[in-house]
Amino acid sequence: MNQDEKLSILKDILLTDEREYAKKVEEKLKIVEDIINKQNQLSKRVDPIIDQKLNDFVTEIPKTLGPVITEALKSEIKNSQDAVVEALFPIIGKMIKKYVQQEMQILSEQINAKMNTAFSFEALKRKFKSKRTGVSEADLIIQELAQPVIEQVMVIEKGSGIIISEHSKTQAIEEDMVAGMLTAIKSFAEDAFEKDKQQLQYIEYDNFHIHLQNFSSYYMAIIISGPYNVIFKSKLENKLLDFAQNYINKDDIKDSDSFSKKLELYFQ
Repeated sequence: MNQDEKLSILKDILLTDEREYAKKVEEKLKIVEDIINKQNQLSKRVDPIIDQKLNDFVTEIPKTLGPVITEALKSEIKNSQDAVVEALFPIIGKMIKKYVQQEMQILSEQINAKMNTAFSFEALKRKFKSKRTGVSEADLIIQELAQPVIEQVMVIEKGSGIIISEHSKTQAIEEDMVAGMLTAIKSFAEDAFEKDKQQLQYIEYDNFHIHLQNFSSYYMAIIISGPYNVIFKSKLENKLLDFAQNYINKDDIKDSDSFSKKLELYFQ
């Protein structure tokens, strides 16, 4: 055995472990590379499916869980009313306080504007009225500012509750629902007091006053915002009687469009 052969044998003995280690490392790197490649290929196919499922979930969750959550909240509120009131009371209190402060500021500005017109005929008239009645000028100004407003007029057929005609500056209330409700309440109240032959003339609904003026085959429901007092009631009754006697006839009751035009012209 020559010298080269001896060196070759020695080299094989010394480097065998390193070659095996390097081979194993190479194999592991190959496995990792394959996994990465497979994941990249898999993600290209799986990611769109996952995205679609997520989008479907976001779209469907209000439909599927919404009613369940709403029902659960209703039940919880019903069963824990005291706790709900206790939780909401401070928030609602702050909202009401802010609203009242804002309204008081507006009222104060309006009163100041009225007071600043000290030398106008209106101011002199108010001053004279204050001395004559003993009511302060400030109270008289508040009365002037807080005037009742006719928001809606409905002409309703007696018995059936069908709306013959309607006119409104702002859609204050749901007319068909209120017409049926008023007719039912009127019938009940008038039947209850049948001996006295009384007719229902006034109802409060939400934040509105509803004045009822009765005629032979129909009645008029006047929805009013603001203060409703005896003086305004008297003026309103005169106005409604004047309208019924001088502005409409039997044919108008059968012609809704004609009635509505006359209502609009009279109450504009």
